[in-house]
Amino acid sequence: MIDLYIWPTPNAFKVTILLEELEMAYQTHVVNIAEGDQFKPEFLKISPNNKMPAMIDQEGPGGVPISLFESGAILIYLAEKCGRFLPTEARARYNVLQWLMFQMASVGPMFGQAHHFRDYAPEAIDYAIDRYTNEAGRIYQVLDKQLQGRDFVCDQYSIADMAILPWTLHYERQGHDIDSTPNVANWITRLKSRPAVARGLEVMADLRPAKPGPQNEQQREILFGKKQFEKH
Repeated sequence: MIDLYIWPTPNAFKVTILLEELEMAYQTHVVNIAEGDQFKPEFLKISPNNKMPAMIDQEGPGGVPISLFESGAILIYLAEKCGRFLPTEARARYNVLQWLMFQMASVGPMFGQAHHFRDYAPEAIDYAIDRYTNEAGRIYQVLDKQLQGRDFVCDQYSIADMAILPWTLHYERQGHDIDSTPNVANWITRLKSRPAVARGLEVMADLRPAKPGPQNEQQREILFGKKQFEKH
């Protein structure tokens, strides 16, 4: 059994999609990041960087439970455990891993900054908005070029697709015109048609706020204020 600690965000959906594709048994535990659950001592034992998702596999290596944080590490672990969605042949494997790292180093951080400065910042900072909107657009172009003439990011459907997809579903929040990257648009449609992807994206749907981001000043302080920098 997998114990998955999440809040409905793109990084969490990477893992729920993979678990649904693998048809693995898992139970979810709510980590309400807007209310500060990520700073609770019991969660910090699993995720010392106070970020989710985090996971405990009760049947880890040698039958001993193992806990993991960082969504990319979780994807690799689960794919290797089940022998699916991460090739074993060296060239194919490293191709998938480099596109997984592309998501972790570029897609997630840059799209996240675009979200922040376009939607959440208390005041509009034109330089920051332009900087991250333009960078998001550049990243979409890189992805569009990679998807030219292929159905998936790599030669076969893999954890690279599962990692990137959730971040591209709200392209309008990143100021991106999806029509300018038709290969990405078609890829999004193709992946969303997979039953496991649809199920993975519906996890904790009832907990999603109608409006993304902090709903009040207390939540804003928890998510973006000094709470992040306190010693926990």
